[in-house]
Amino acid sequence: MRPVGVEEEFLIVDGADGQPVALGDVLERLQGDDGLSSEMKQEQIETCTLPRIGLAELARDITTRRASADTVARSVGARSVALATSPLPVTTTTTPGLRYEQMVQRFGLTAAEQLTCGCHVHVEVESDEEGVAVLDRIRVWLPVVAALTANSPFWNGVDTGYASYRAQAWNRWPTAGPCEIFGSAEAYHAQVRGILRSGVPLDEGQIYFDARLSHRHPTVEIRVGDVCLFADDAVLLAAVVRGLVETAARQWRAGVEPVPASATQLRLACWQASRFGLDGQLMDPPTGERRAAFGVVMGLLDHLQPALKDQGELGTVEFLLFQALARGTGAVRQRTVHARAGSLGAVVADAVEASNLPVTSLQDLTHPFLLSSNQDS
Repeated sequence: MRPVGVEEEFLIVDGADGQPVALGDVLERLQGDDGLSSEMKQEQIETCTLPRIGLAELARDITTRRASADTVARSVGARSVALATSPLPVTTTTTPGLRYEQMVQRFGLTAAEQLTCGCHVHVEVESDEEGVAVLDRIRVWLPVVAALTANSPFWNGVDTGYASYRAQAWNRWPTAGPCEIFGSAEAYHAQVRGILRSGVPLDEGQIYFDARLSHRHPTVEIRVGDVCLFADDAVLLAAVVRGLVETAARQWRAGVEPVPASATQLRLACWQASRFGLDGQLMDPPTGERRAAFGVVMGLLDHLQPALKDQGELGTVEFLLFQALARGTGAVRQRTVHARAGSLGAVVADAVEASNLPVTSLQDLTHPFLLSSNQDS
């Protein structure tokens, strides 16, 4: 099985009123060996798990890292919260450093307003050639992954109408979004070199494709997800992404060609996922047609079933997936709390508690959730 690791970004908020506070560098200095690092904006912090084979180990890492981030934040009167954008208005503070200063100077308001929290999943690949073959074959499924993680309906104090407004804010970066089919590792690297020669991004770290080869690790990095409100959903995201990577690698070895969707089609599919999450229609990857989100998610489960069975994870993924579908996305939870309480501060307070719940009992994760994956709605 392929090792998988998860990077999660969290907002740092005032423990009393939920307002984002600029404490990223403070928390990084206080954290000891808890694996916390500051980001471009001082109002956020990042955690990173170790590469793991078993989902139980990964679940423990995610729970531990979330708890560590919140514990360190509480030591200075703040909290760590898994919100992909701030419900409350905020004026952001850029972390000191030459690179970040250059980013603000070059990208203006896009960089100045940038305060979004994502969840990035790394999955090991054997080579760049296998990695690019994977990128070419998972691209059509990434909007579905994005819809599952939607957790950012509010921005600067207003309901945006989107399930994931983080995706809208993030895609203002010039290199962000879906790509065309590359066809080979040589073509991938040639495109990256061409982008860098344009002088637009500062460096390779600013290649913000929805999915890319990591320039630091022997992995593909999938970057479309909002940070998940619930730790359970972060485990689900990692399992689904690893299943996609393994399935794609098998297809490549078997000579199965990628689905020939254009980047323009995928950009539209990503917009649908961002706008509606799981509460509307999504692009069905095999056909390119619009379909009820539930049916598309069931199609994703069918697509992953052989790999998940071989890896002994099908029952776990079914349990977590149907739990997420029954509960709703983080965006649904935020809007429900806001409708009930009438306060964005209450949304943040609820999210603080939800995001620091431990992963569902690991014993429970071994029980298959028996529901046919062929249903539609």
